[in-house]
Amino acid sequence: MNSPKLLPWYARKAGVSLERAEALWRRAVREATAETGWVGTPEYWGAAEARFRCLLERESASLCAPRVTPFLRKQNRLWSMPFHAMENVALATARNWQHFLQNGRRAA
Repeated sequence: MNSPKLLPWYARKAGVSLERAEALWRRAVREATAETGWVGTPEYWGAAEARFRCLLERESASLCAPRVTPFLRKQNRLWSMPFHAMENVALATARNWQHFLQNGRRAA
């Protein structure tokens, strides 16, 4: 039984190896055959794909892969904080200097 052409994409998206995704596809095909009783009908392929996605979700949830994205976002915010503080200090200094120059000219 040939696997779908999108199988590598599904595997990468779920974080599962291609070999494991192929095994899950074969299991989904077996279960769809038992469920529908017919092979090659649209109902059969729909059942096989739905079962494959369900099995892939379970497999992805069982993996212990750390989620790195939130951590990197927090680190990015922490790294950019000194730059934002420096920008705020520079703006405040420029405004105070302009205020001083304007008031100094009026007094003279």
